[in-house]
Parts: sequence; structure tokens; C-alpha cells
Amino acid sequence: MTSTTDEAAGSADALGYEQARDELIEVVRRLETGGTTLEESLALWERGEELAKICRRWLDGARARLDAALAGPELDEDTEA
Repeated sequence: MTSTTDEAAGSADALGYEQARDELIEVVRRLETGGTTLEESLALWERGEELAKICRRWLDGARARLDAALAGPELDEDTEA
């Protein structure tokens, strides 16, 4: 049996970068607009933190792929000399 936290984490991990970013923008907009209860604000804040982590993982992964792609040709040139 899985907890709702595990299920939420699993579904959050399934979000693509653009989906997470767009939802994060909406969360920030709602927080800045106000008019929510303290409980709703806290829930939005927590969701925003979760979405920011997802975006950071996607960006870190993209950076690693770029670094590997940029380092690849240099390694090939060094081994040919």
C-alpha cells in the first residue's frame, strides 16, 4: 500500500519541465494575488517548493547533458593526437 505522499511524489516526478514551470508560475500568481486562507497559502507554498525542485532537476539534467556533449569532442581530439 502506498501513501498519498508517495503517490504525489510519483506524479510530480512525471511532470515535464514546461508543465512544472507553468504550474509554478500559476502558484506564484495565486500567492501574489492573495485572498487565500493561511492553510491554502501554505499548501500553495509547499506545492511551489516541490515544483521548483522538479524544475531544478530538469535544468541540472540538461546542464549535465550539455556539458557531456561539449566535453565529448575535446576528448576525441585529445586521443587522436
